Amino acid sequence: MNPKLNLLQPYPFERLRRLFADVTPNPALRPISLGIGEPKHAAPDFLKRALADALGSGLSNYPATAGEPALREACAAWVQRRYGIALNPVTQVLPVNGSREALFAFAQTVIDSTKPGATVVMPNPFYQIYEGAALLAGATPHFVPSNPARNFAADWDSVPDEVWARTQLIYVCSPGNPAGAVMPLDEWRRLFELSDRHGFVIASDECYSEIYFRDEPPLGGLEAAQRLGRTDFKNLISFTSLSKRSNVPGLRSGFVAGDAALIKPFLLYRTYHGGAMSPVVQAASVAAWGDEHHVIDNRRQYREKFAQVTPLLARALDVALPDASFYLWAGVPERFAQAVPGLSADEAFARELLAQYNVTVLPGSYLARTVNGHNPGAGRVRLALVAEVDECLEAAQRIVAFTEATA
Repeated sequence: MNPKLNLLQPYPFERLRRLFADVTPNPALRPISLGIGEPKHAAPDFLKRALADALGSGLSNYPATAGEPALREACAAWVQRRYGIALNPVTQVLPVNGSREALFAFAQTVIDSTKPGATVVMPNPFYQIYEGAALLAGATPHFVPSNPARNFAADWDSVPDEVWARTQLIYVCSPGNPAGAVMPLDEWRRLFELSDRHGFVIASDECYSEIYFRDEPPLGGLEAAQRLGRTDFKNLISFTSLSKRSNVPGLRSGFVAGDAALIKPFLLYRTYHGGAMSPVVQAASVAAWGDEHHVIDNRRQYREKFAQVTPLLARALDVALPDASFYLWAGVPERFAQAVPGLSADEAFARELLAQYNVTVLPGSYLARTVNGHNPGAGRVRLALVAEVDECLEAAQRIVAFTEATA
């Protein structure tokens, strides 16, 4: 077996299953899960029709890894509308089977593990795929501390020069998971300067870019590069997906865009890896990228939901409206730190909440790594407000009742 598999840590939801193994949820209350970031809003009807219409011919041919021209053109057209950037759909766009698969595969393409000290820099807390991708590519993860005063955004300035010198890849997540912070232009400028100096590649994970709560949409990596005059997008690839934007996580459809010199070897890797997208999914994806009405309505639903749920939860937890994404990153009362021997405050909170009120939340420590004795997720929980508003409100009311009853 590949010995690097032994380096992988249990996935957060496997750890959650173990945490709840001996918990009996309150049977008097229906279960409500805020644990997993799986969109529950209805998928657009036109997208379902596009899938059905493509079944007649879409299953009869092997798909090209590069995707059909119509799909790459649809992706490029969306980038033009969203960010005002003109991309070459042949050389600067590549369809992928969801951003998760691509984020992992990309590291396998760009990491040269024969170089001593090969390093992949990533935020902490973070999306666990980043760590697994780095380890299986033969690199060492370097976890960047987060700044609670800036909505747990990564503190890039804390990374020592000697780490940057051996860095080959950096994962940026903006809007961030789990705290929803959006990276400003000055931070992009700093990362681009470091990339030019040290030669590392920037992978910009932007799968939450279309769910936001301010008037101005989140700044994307390609957009930041263009504003700073980097029109060749050197050493930059952005990753985006239909999962959150269009409420179709089961479709497994997204695309990467940016530096043509990186797209070319990534396409080669994916050709051997078997990364081609089904023609049926491609047809539906063309329809999805071409429509913004359903995205606007989806964003409206999240805005209305967060406007009601956030102030309610703020009565009991340390929580505020994020810049973007569909998570709340909530601090739990300190008393839970001593509630259950051997468990962190966030674990104890999650266990007791499930047992007493049948609501599932994800302990924040499961989304981070302990560095120098500190886990930035400890004492916080991630709440995925993905269900309909009434269900999320009921869950919030139960959480408030739970914290008040345990005070």
